[in-house]
Amino acid sequence: MNRILVAEDEERIAAFVEKGLRANGFTTAVAADGDTAYDYAMTGGFDLVVLDIGLPGQDGFTVLRRLREARASVPVIVLTARDSVRDTVAGLEGGADDYMTKPFRFEELLARVRLRLRTAARAPEVTVLRSGELSLDLRTRRARSDDGRTVDLTAREFVLLELFLRHPGQVLAREQILSHVWGYDFDPGSNIVDVYVRALRKKLGAHWVETVRGMGYRLPSA
Repeated sequence: MNRILVAEDEERIAAFVEKGLRANGFTTAVAADGDTAYDYAMTGGFDLVVLDIGLPGQDGFTVLRRLREARASVPVIVLTARDSVRDTVAGLEGGADDYMTKPFRFEELLARVRLRLRTAARAPEVTVLRSGELSLDLRTRRARSDDGRTVDLTAREFVLLELFLRHPGQVLAREQILSHVWGYDFDPGSNIVDVYVRALRKKLGAHWVETVRGMGYRLPSA
């Protein structure tokens, strides 16, 4: 089941889009500001983003630019009230996969969502993630450390390491990790992230996951 992030600050429009997507079999989450939209999109837990340009905080253009600078390949459909050619070009050149203006018919948005998901599905599938001498085989769910050892992982350890390997060098906040690995019904006061980070360090080597004080954790860039 595909997961779609709806980044929209107008509650009525967000609810309309979310309701329609859920009725057509998609799992959805809503972000009402640019900072939240970026954080959610960078978890790697979404197959597509419907992104409003006029978000509070950092606007949609900024969110899109930061996603592409971070090499996030998630398809993005820009949804906005701005309908000038200049804004359309800016969105597409900034890395958007499609562009729609408000008001819109949900049937058209749904068709574009399905088209982008089909296009993304045809992309070559990555089966091994790497950062330097550390690798993770997505088929066998086993890791290989820099000393050549093959490491078996629990289900949660696997998802956590996959998240780090998809974002090498990026600081991931505990809240981001919790939402991606444990879902959105998490206890923000839990120390479960720290427990699993310690488990990964024990299995792979302490140097593979860095603590960034007051911010979160990071896998060193290769």
